[in-house]
Amino acid sequence: MPDILVRGLHAETVKRLKVQAKRHGRSLQGEAKTVLESAVSLSMAEMLTAARGWRKKLGRKFTDSAELIREDRQR
Repeated sequence: MPDILVRGLHAETVKRLKVQAKRHGRSLQGEAKTVLESAVSLSMAEMLTAARGWRKKLGRKFTDSAELIREDRQR
């Protein structure tokens, strides 16, 4: 199995990843591997298809919230 080395990560990123790893009961390396694998697991087309499926299952129409935000700001 190939290895990669990621240099120059911000200390805060590593800290957050360690916290997340502990929460999931994994090592730092295991958590990083899981995050990377999940980030590339679906193509954009596959993600859009999955999102459409969830919208259909939820049975609600999701709209752009920009109009609601504009109305709220005008109050």
